[in-house]
Amino acid sequence: MPFPPENCFVLTAASVRAHVPRSSGVYGIFSRIQWIYVGECGDIQQRLLSHIADTEPGIKRYGPTGFSFELQSDVSRAARRDALSGELSAQCTERFL
Repeated sequence: MPFPPENCFVLTAASVRAHVPRSSGVYGIFSRIQWIYVGECGDIQQRLLSHIADTEPGIKRYGPTGFSFELQSDVSRAARRDALSGELSAQCTERFL
């Protein structure tokens, strides 16, 4: 099951700060036509802000426009990330960023 639709937001620093807690979980970054990346971390807000600030081409080459997230415990988030990555056919993985 993909991310809940009510947790989809525009990928801007202001939107991340307004909607995302500094909590453990999984997140996905998407463009208008595809899922780009699914990740997991201990602080979703901080990680999304770092993706926005990143000057490397990795995710940016796909034209990200939005993100989604869900809270997950430290124990379950890697498995959930892997399930979502497969289900959503994300374009990037950690090794390609």
